[in-house]
Amino acid sequence: MSKFVDERIYTLKAGNVPVFLKLYEEKGMACQVRILGKMVGYYSTDFGPLNQIVHMWGYDSLDDRFARRKELLASPEWQAYAKEMRPLVQSVENKLLIPAPFFTVP
Repeated sequence: MSKFVDERIYTLKAGNVPVFLKLYEEKGMACQVRILGKMVGYYSTDFGPLNQIVHMWGYDSLDDRFARRKELLASPEWQAYAKEMRPLVQSVENKLLIPAPFFTVP
């Protein structure tokens, strides 16, 4: 059970959602899941702000998040994927979500 959720929102350049999702599934997902471990959700937007990818990762502690993110960023496999992915992205937002006392993060 995770204590914290890292929410990341990638706003893509118009029309790139299908390209991004295919690239992620083929070249990025296996590495990210292997290193980060606890995917809470992975979504694309259909209305409201468009061309967005929203994904969430669960962590046991802030130290756990820091160590796993550091390992991911150091991975040659992830760096190769990121080099192809970055041109599709317009902006990135990141939030640390802390669960309410009565909620248990999956």
